[in-house]
Amino acid sequence: MASEATINGHVSEKAVRDELSRILESPIIAQSDRLVRFLRFTIDATLSGRAETLKEYSIGTEVYDRQDSFNPSDDSIVRSEARRLRTKLKEYYESSGKNDPVVICYRPGSYVPVFRHSDQQGAPPLAASSTSVSTRSDTAIAAFNAIRILSVEDHPVFREGLRTIISSQPDMVLVAQARDGVQAMTEFRQHHPDITLMDLRLPRTNGMDAMTAIRKEFPKARIVMLTTTDSDSDIQRAMRAGASGYVFKSAPEEELLGVIRSVNGGRRYIPPDVGARFAEQPGRDSLTESELEVLHLVREGCPDKQIANELSISEATVCSDLKKLMDKLGARDRTHAVTIAVRLGLLEI
Repeated sequence: MASEATINGHVSEKAVRDELSRILESPIIAQSDRLVRFLRFTIDATLSGRAETLKEYSIGTEVYDRQDSFNPSDDSIVRSEARRLRTKLKEYYESSGKNDPVVICYRPGSYVPVFRHSDQQGAPPLAASSTSVSTRSDTAIAAFNAIRILSVEDHPVFREGLRTIISSQPDMVLVAQARDGVQAMTEFRQHHPDITLMDLRLPRTNGMDAMTAIRKEFPKARIVMLTTTDSDSDIQRAMRAGASGYVFKSAPEEELLGVIRSVNGGRRYIPPDVGARFAEQPGRDSLTESELEVLHLVREGCPDKQIANELSISEATVCSDLKKLMDKLGARDRTHAVTIAVRLGLLEI
């Protein structure tokens, strides 16, 4: 019932409907019939226990009279109207609704309304002093600016743990969860999250391939790899492929939350100890293009003569490149050089 959409205390159905009436009396909302229909439809569905039905397709067909063939990926009417409604509700609570005892808002990426007491505790409203009005208004507005997160994780226990951690943060909202790489792409297209937490080892399509596919379609996607894998090669491949961060599942909760906020602010992140290791290691840029080509063929088991033929260079140049790259990698021989290169992510297995 109504409690399904309630956070930080129960809000009665009567209190919600009274608040809806106040909102609809304001010209900020009332002047748009489409916003009024969106608001009424989603609130009625939530209060009647049908919040789980509030998806783009159902809203598009029921509220905006779209045909049965309606495809949310091709028609953004619901997403654009939801954004407009969040903006208008924010405007309402910054002005005529700043003293309202109940707040109705929509978290980014969700079409289920959230009902809460403006004091966040379910207690009677505070006296209308300048301090209490500011506090209640700021609290109401905060929900409109949350970091929108997609979690991609196939282990149910860890997935639920992430949901609990994210839900406890006032500046974050979990807009969707996916169990594999294929579902991750579907959910990303629908919700356009600010941050995606991506496990590296996933069924069907692994995390690396899923990240590459998402970033190919959405180049500005911010994806944090969240995994148990601490292989230098996996970390370097992920960062080169466009990951905004790499966090171990063993990391403290505070570190994960800090990374989410940091990446959302436009920064990249790798664990400090990993960064220190990388600083001591030769990188891809330290090897010339010719040396990398030789190294790739050495990995394939090619002798010097075949490498020379493949690259159209002399065997002397092959030998020279081999010596240089082994010196740079600190390798004893060509086999050791390949092993080090794979560990550093310079070669893929």
